[in-house]
Amino acid sequence: MTFQSDRFLLWIAQGFGSGRLRPGPGTWGSLVGLALSYPLLKLPVLAQAAIAVALAILAVPVCAAGERILGRKDPGSVVFDEIVAMPLVFLPASAYWHSQPPPNDVHVAWPVWVAGFLLFRVLDIWKPWPIRSLQNLHGGLGVVVDDIAAALIAGGVLVPLSILLPRF
Repeated sequence: MTFQSDRFLLWIAQGFGSGRLRPGPGTWGSLVGLALSYPLLKLPVLAQAAIAVALAILAVPVCAAGERILGRKDPGSVVFDEIVAMPLVFLPASAYWHSQPPPNDVHVAWPVWVAGFLLFRVLDIWKPWPIRSLQNLHGGLGVVVDDIAAALIAGGVLVPLSILLPRF
């Protein structure tokens, strides 16, 4: 690859620059993912799922390129995995609320947004079993799959929380 294409891939892998922010580049990348989640939640649930899966698939080679370019396994500045995982946190709650009669306002319930973000960050940082073991998969797959698992677990916890949290 050329120097320019490597720079472009690294820019994407580093979350459009958010992975270079300190402290906590993963948290900054997750905030970018949170911003991406908002317009996705306005789509039908199947479209949300299709886009989330496509982004997750795209993230594997992008994160692998970040590893290759930086010469390190799962470098902290590579946050595209957090970005693409974040919409998956809200997908189960969105599916639940879209199945309910109106008002199905999960996209404007700020306590749900805060809870989902915090759940994902705790699981992504703590990496309880089985998340930690998934990180050992080879290359970009290991970089991405542990975040996907953290997001899906957070999403499973978020569904009952979204029912219990006040709706503002």
